[in-house]
Amino acid sequence: MTTPEHERLARARSGRQPWRRFGAYLGERQWGTVREDYSSDGEAWDNFPHEMARSRAYRWGEDGLAGFSDDRQRLCLGLALWNTRDPILKERLFGLAGPEGNHGEDVKEIYYYLDALPSHAYLRMLYKYPQAAFPYETLVSVNRQRGRHAPEFELIDSGVFDDDRYFDVFVEYAKHEAEDILMRVRVCNRGPDAAPIVVMPQAWFRNTWSWGRWPDRPVLRVRAGGRVDLSHPTLGAFVLHCDEPDRLAVCDNETNTDRLFGGQGAGGFFKDGLDRFVVHGDTAAINPLGEGTKVGAIWRRVVGAGKESVCRLRLARQDLADPFGGFDAMMATRQADADAFYDTVHPPHLSPDERQVQRTALAGMIWSQQFYYFDVPQWLDGDPSQPAPPPSRQAGRNREWLHLNNADVISMPDTWEYPWYAAWDLAFHSLPMALVDPDFAKRQLLLLTREWYMHPNGQLPAYEWNFGDVNPPVHAWAAWRVFEIDRARRGGDGDLDFLERVLHKLLLNFTWWVNRKDAHGLNLFQGGFLGLDNIGVFNRSEPLPVAGHIEQADGTAWMAMYALNLLRISIELSKHRPAYEDIASKFFEHFLYIAGAMRNVGGQGLDLWDEADGFYYDFLHCDSRDGARCESIPLRVRSLVGLVPLFAVETLTSADLERLPGFSGRMDWFLRHRPGLAALVSRWQTEGAGSQHLLSLLRGSRMKRLLRRMLDETEFLSEHGVRALSKYHDAHPYRLEIGGATHTVRYLPGESDSGLFGGNSNWRGPIWMPVNYLLVDSLRRFHAYYGDDFRVECPTGSGTFLDLRQIADELSTRLCRLFLPGADGSRPCLGDHPRFRQDPHFRNHLLFHEYFHGDSGRGAGASHQTGWTGLVATLLTESAPRPAPRDGG
Repeated sequence: MTTPEHERLARARSGRQPWRRFGAYLGERQWGTVREDYSSDGEAWDNFPHEMARSRAYRWGEDGLAGFSDDRQRLCLGLALWNTRDPILKERLFGLAGPEGNHGEDVKEIYYYLDALPSHAYLRMLYKYPQAAFPYETLVSVNRQRGRHAPEFELIDSGVFDDDRYFDVFVEYAKHEAEDILMRVRVCNRGPDAAPIVVMPQAWFRNTWSWGRWPDRPVLRVRAGGRVDLSHPTLGAFVLHCDEPDRLAVCDNETNTDRLFGGQGAGGFFKDGLDRFVVHGDTAAINPLGEGTKVGAIWRRVVGAGKESVCRLRLARQDLADPFGGFDAMMATRQADADAFYDTVHPPHLSPDERQVQRTALAGMIWSQQFYYFDVPQWLDGDPSQPAPPPSRQAGRNREWLHLNNADVISMPDTWEYPWYAAWDLAFHSLPMALVDPDFAKRQLLLLTREWYMHPNGQLPAYEWNFGDVNPPVHAWAAWRVFEIDRARRGGDGDLDFLERVLHKLLLNFTWWVNRKDAHGLNLFQGGFLGLDNIGVFNRSEPLPVAGHIEQADGTAWMAMYALNLLRISIELSKHRPAYEDIASKFFEHFLYIAGAMRNVGGQGLDLWDEADGFYYDFLHCDSRDGARCESIPLRVRSLVGLVPLFAVETLTSADLERLPGFSGRMDWFLRHRPGLAALVSRWQTEGAGSQHLLSLLRGSRMKRLLRRMLDETEFLSEHGVRALSKYHDAHPYRLEIGGATHTVRYLPGESDSGLFGGNSNWRGPIWMPVNYLLVDSLRRFHAYYGDDFRVECPTGSGTFLDLRQIADELSTRLCRLFLPGADGSRPCLGDHPRFRQDPHFRNHLLFHEYFHGDSGRGAGASHQTGWTGLVATLLTESAPRPAPRDGG
């Protein structure tokens, strides 16, 4: 079915109309980021705190409440609010910096992304604004006093929403045409009394002229009738139409050096001019001539109890004679377009609640697409018109990434806590995005492999705090899954050009892994923390407390998975382009070498599999001072590390092998002449269901033993998915005495109690959506081989035996229950605060957290990490239809 949104995406794809040029590409936080940090010590939070944000021009991007911009963030739209009690305008979301929160950085606001189309032709969000003074100081001081074992003090705990004394502020954008944008702000007073509010949508230009590199300066000028002319040297001319505001006020998006750094400057109308004018009545802060680079349209309203007030704006290429004629009808049309589009996305068996979860998750992912700009050489060297950066920066963060020059719209993990891309997050984002916008999903996966992202040595950039850190190698897996999703929708052979392009670059990345992370050339891989933060006994990205190294069960298993993913891609390409059979052979053999290494570590007879425990463990190898190796120590922590080997699974059909004689011939030779390695492949010569052949690190017997632990509700399995650490370690913490210290790993179902990796995430017990999705995906692939007769008790000890697909479906159901209302209408992910459990204005809106409490399912960590938690949308699409109810009797 083709809808108006499908037609817009097709016109954008062909280049006929720039429907993607404008969108919700403006982030929620630019302050406190690495990009804006020009300090000598790399303390980004301290160098550019929230207190500076209203007065200091940003160098590399912009932020704003309910932000919207073009795809190079030259022209921005956003919202400012003032309840007549706050000390500052509410122009951007407030939160705690990393050192201020008892669990690291944390946004302290309540807001929701409600709806979005992939072309950004319709967007809707909700911000909840207290009528009392916003408790900035209380949020900082109370959280600073609390220890890591205490819960976080949230805005909902401060009392500012008591008696419903707050505004629901709905912000909508709709495109009449690709560059004709409607903005509507609807303010609803939920309280018992009338309350004043200033609503001030803003338009401004990103400051590109203050750095001595691009002298051309944009300009905006106020005209009569609520109109503003905007002119940008590369974007061109626009007109902003405002529907009867009380007034328009103009300043410049430039730093107020007097306020921030003292002294007497040359004067001017600075970035904080609108704040000074609206909040403090300083008329000297705005330009009386109505000319500058930032404008606010000011509506001063008193909204009655239970009433609402609406403000409307329209940004267009030309002056419109009747800009608000048909405005509301167009908004309704675009909302109807969204309804029609998502009707084609939702599987017919989903319930209304499940459809809401899926649509809202996808909306959050679209709102999280942000323009990201960062040129590392310019950042290290500084700008011609600015003070020279401290020399220490040349030996500091990201100095090895001199090729990196990013200026693209990228899918971000979270718009406030993680307003920068992360390599493995982005890979997971691509799957749910492929449900609604496969072109964007494919472009994102290709983007990180391009020459201005990927290091010349083949490493993918991890994230801006340390581009050289190492994330799990899931890019090939994501590329294949996106290819499958896209092919199912488009039909035919699928986008082979995409598959070929991404394979070429991932060959470089795989080689980087082999050369850099297999320290001894034994097909055993380290990799450091591998995205799992504090899961290990030690900080795996720092030097060990003793001389030696760790053989990482997860690092090696990730690489076995990577080899199989590249094998799968090569097999597919070989069906159409036989030259890829050689590449397929290479990865088939490399997988077997990795499997062999896990069974015989360093040729010493050590197996990362512990037969007694039925689990995989890391091994710590300690070196004595004379160079002799001490006894290797298994680190017996039952964590996700030991489940990662399940991810290394692939099936090939007999038909695949018959079509590829070159690959099949080499494979047969290898299996005959390397019988020790051939024996590691579970039942390779035995066809499974559907003439499938299985490649896996696990034989069936080992897999059943591993699943017995994973499906044990006293260990890994919770009501809401698989925990990252076994609950066994609640009563039995793992302790290791080494290097003169005792290292302990205890089950922590919620937030972390340590500062490891900043302390803002925790892998010692909570439920994480991305790895749970990989478990579901892997079980379905195992089922493709084993079929319905291979059954495992689920849950362990229950007496109920399920096949592997049914187990995958059970895990998927538990994960989806995080977001669905229970019998009392509350959702586990929203926690136990009465507002979120009982108030329909709260409980009917969804948040997609970074991770979830291992026992209760309460959301934790970043509250808007729709990125990889948006995988719930994919789970719902892949969920099994429920049996139809039987007729009575």
